[in-house]
Amino acid sequence: MFSSKNKIRNPLIGNIYMALILRLLLVFFLYSLMRVLFYLLNYEMFGAIPFHQFWTMMKGGLRFDASAIFYINALVILLHVIPFKFRYNLVYQKIIEYIFYAFNAIGIIANMADAGYYRFTLRRTTMSVFREFGNENPAGFLHFLWDYWYITLITIALIVSMVFLYRRIRVKKPEKFVPWYIYYPLGTGVMLLSAYLTVGAMRGGFKHSTRPITLSNASAYISKPEHRAIVLNTPFALMQTTGHKTVERKHYFPQEEALSVFSPVQQVKPDSTAGFARFKGRNVVVIIWESFAREWVGALNKDIPGYKGYTPFIDSLIPESYVFGKAYANGRKSIDAIPSIMTGIPALEIPFILTEYSGNNVNSLASLLKNDGYYSAFFHGAPNGSMGFDAFVNQAGFDAYFGMTEYGNAKDFDGHWGIWDEPFLQFMATTLNDLPQPFLASVFTITSHDPYVLPKTAQHTFPKGGIPIQECVGYSDNALRLFFEKVSKAPWFNNTLFVITADHAVNGTLPEYKNSAGAFAIPVIYYAPGSGFSALDDSTVVQQTDILPTVLSLLGNNQPFVAFGNNMFDKSPTHFAMNYLNGAYQLFGGDFMLQFADDKAVGFYDLGKDPMMKENKAGAFPEKQQKMENLLKSVLQQFNERMLDNNLTIK
Repeated sequence: MFSSKNKIRNPLIGNIYMALILRLLLVFFLYSLMRVLFYLLNYEMFGAIPFHQFWTMMKGGLRFDASAIFYINALVILLHVIPFKFRYNLVYQKIIEYIFYAFNAIGIIANMADAGYYRFTLRRTTMSVFREFGNENPAGFLHFLWDYWYITLITIALIVSMVFLYRRIRVKKPEKFVPWYIYYPLGTGVMLLSAYLTVGAMRGGFKHSTRPITLSNASAYISKPEHRAIVLNTPFALMQTTGHKTVERKHYFPQEEALSVFSPVQQVKPDSTAGFARFKGRNVVVIIWESFAREWVGALNKDIPGYKGYTPFIDSLIPESYVFGKAYANGRKSIDAIPSIMTGIPALEIPFILTEYSGNNVNSLASLLKNDGYYSAFFHGAPNGSMGFDAFVNQAGFDAYFGMTEYGNAKDFDGHWGIWDEPFLQFMATTLNDLPQPFLASVFTITSHDPYVLPKTAQHTFPKGGIPIQECVGYSDNALRLFFEKVSKAPWFNNTLFVITADHAVNGTLPEYKNSAGAFAIPVIYYAPGSGFSALDDSTVVQQTDILPTVLSLLGNNQPFVAFGNNMFDKSPTHFAMNYLNGAYQLFGGDFMLQFADDKAVGFYDLGKDPMMKENKAGAFPEKQQKMENLLKSVLQQFNERMLDNNLTIK
């Protein structure tokens, strides 16, 4: 605040340049404090970090804070250093003050919002979030303010503290200015120096060879990829991904060598041992269950004493189904799942739907089965247009889309995301009776999504567990039971293959899943009524992108296609799962998991012996590690190349 009162003896006290330095230091202090809060509020995701490692992350984080702070405060800095005497005017200082509050409050809000949102995505929020939820009503997110009331209160306290401390830093107009021929050249020199320092801070360094820092530079200060989110701050992540090109061409191997390791151009083998044509002519129903983590299923966690889980219906279905116990999602968001499951395109750094390549031609279950006479329909109880699902399934060749508009009864709207699972699945069951056969139908459920609310008639009915989602999982499991009860009476039921999986996992309460492997663990279940097709495969690693080639094989469709996955029942290829977490690619194979960042291995874990991922074995199994590195590089090289060249189909 400007003050002309009280004679100031120390020339630095009240000096406008010193005031600028102190105001910027105030913001640095708040960002460091928010980094500590981010860690503490997500402690269960990170676990205990040795002090020396955390201190390294705190120091490294200052580099990213500097970039964000100087970008956000560029106008504030200019208004302080512009070499004119009107800088000391009371109104002028008030303008600076309110600009400072407005811009830095946005930074604080973004940082603290991520303290709550991180547990769902396991990464700092980027600009893709605005594309992901661009079709949603912003008012629908207001519930987060009271759902995470403690974060809201902390955010308010930080902003109030910023205002309070800013007003303690005062500017005083000099009693006497130096002559103009000294004042203006000196002021201009300080302004140019400030510009140099500002640009250097924005870029992350002052060397001529320094390239502007990016999200990947945070890896220099961490020992585990998941710790990258602690080093970064959300304003920096948002600014760095504005207009960011998400795919860069890779060249690890000559093309022929890359194809010898893994080829995305596939044609299902007519091999009965791989399940080929076992269910030829059957309808297919793919159920994509919101947040259906493997953790929720008691039947898939029998090694945990006394654990019953929250899915009694799924538990009853598993003995009659073919189930893969080592299944992983390709992404951490709802919008990641549909391209992975329906088109064999994994979500890596940014979901396919949100990239600039989302208009690429794709093959899908719908388009490939169309040649076999299949009619296709996609069901999603959200308002039409939500997350762009309706547009994507149309691009993927589906014949029909059934959303909240087609459901036609707003009384069953949950107030947040769409129609409750139970009535919407009943609507789907009725609608399926009218579809021409054979059909491919898929549904994306919604009720087991934050804010985890249930209809009044279902409240206090299902086990609450330790966190709100578990009660909602019980509700969705029961909704699925009622769905199967209804469709089991339909004449097409016994001629249908059901595939039940998740869009992504959500961390719960079991420590076995609180790591970067468990964060992606989901079920994949194939249920074919009356077929005797049942087993529990706990050895084959599978992923969402495997579903497309697997279903094609089971239906006897041997058209060539492009997919970054394998037929789950074919024993000849190397089975793997791949995803992306905080700047690192993760590749699962057998009992091992490789973490790969900045073109080198940063982690290698023996999940068979070390499921909690406590011991990094990078370098301990050189032959196995190199083989997995080559596979990951091959997949990544061909994925990026085909994305850039719009070459995701057989032409």
